[in-house]
Amino acid sequence: MADAKVIPFDDDRSRARRRPARAEGEAAAVRALPGPQQALGEPEGASEASGASPASGASGASGAAAPEPGPGADAPERAAAGRSGWERRLAGGLAFLRRRVTGEYEVDEFGYDEELTDQVLMSLLRPLYEKYFRVEVKGVENIPAEGGALIVANHSGTLPLDGLMMQVAVHDHHPAGRHLRLLAADLVFVLPVVNELARKAGHTLACAEDAERLLRSGEIVGVMPEGFKGIGKPFGERYKLQRFGRGGFVSTALRAGVPIVPCSIVGAEEIYPMLGNARTLARLLGFPYFPLTPTFPWLGPLGALPLPTKWTIQFGEPIPTDSYAPEAAEDPMLMFNLTDQVREQIQHTLYKLLVQRRSVFF
Repeated sequence: MADAKVIPFDDDRSRARRRPARAEGEAAAVRALPGPQQALGEPEGASEASGASPASGASGASGAAAPEPGPGADAPERAAAGRSGWERRLAGGLAFLRRRVTGEYEVDEFGYDEELTDQVLMSLLRPLYEKYFRVEVKGVENIPAEGGALIVANHSGTLPLDGLMMQVAVHDHHPAGRHLRLLAADLVFVLPVVNELARKAGHTLACAEDAERLLRSGEIVGVMPEGFKGIGKPFGERYKLQRFGRGGFVSTALRAGVPIVPCSIVGAEEIYPMLGNARTLARLLGFPYFPLTPTFPWLGPLGALPLPTKWTIQFGEPIPTDSYAPEAAEDPMLMFNLTDQVREQIQHTLYKLLVQRRSVFF
């Protein structure tokens, strides 16, 4: 993969067609031709001199108004344009498959495959984002247009769908078309299939070293400090933020000198209402928890279908860190204060969004 190169998926840029320049005599001949208001042999300007309007001149010359094109006159052109569009997409798809087979694509040092993410993974997640959860995004302009930034969000929902929806929100709605690189727990990278897909989508291990390298290289990094405590909390504690760890994400942002963008997600708490936790079964399977919901495991695989709640994702005002000295990352009091500031901002926004919400599903 090291020597692989990227070939653009599709090139839809239009190419202007140049017309050959007309000779002076030809241009003059064209200007000399009578227009629709001027009869053959009639001197130029005669219709104006007689006081006749262009419309009356046209009807007087022919005795009837010129027929207008019918409503389906441009149907062949539209059909041809549609065929050419499908042909371009088909050609692009075949070229994409060829690059996949021959290995002519590029991944970074973390395994991120930007082409596969843009063309396939985002396309698979987008119907869930747009049609099922009907996600509304606010404040995406608070994410910097360039340079690194750390997005810190609440975590919930039993399964980590909130992180994926946040990734689609940044990918599809940011004016600069930026990509979000999520920090994931160890469990993600030991599960078969999930491990490979997570790497391809740009996720990496939630450790300070990897996060700092991404931030210093100018990437947008997403972290959910609640971890399993947030995603696996019971339904009765929904929208109550759990402890944000030891503030490691603040230390990472201080070392990289990037802003921290708080993010609040409403709607994910209700997709799998967790009424209980089968701890013994969870220990046997090696999971941090085994959820018991109104539908799972009672309905089998059908119980794994999330409820179609209405989501809102709001990105708050960024908190700058570039004014602090590099050694500030070792100050525990500063880290505690910044961690508490981020946590309080997320919690306050959650309460505000809950008050504004009309219904869980609408």
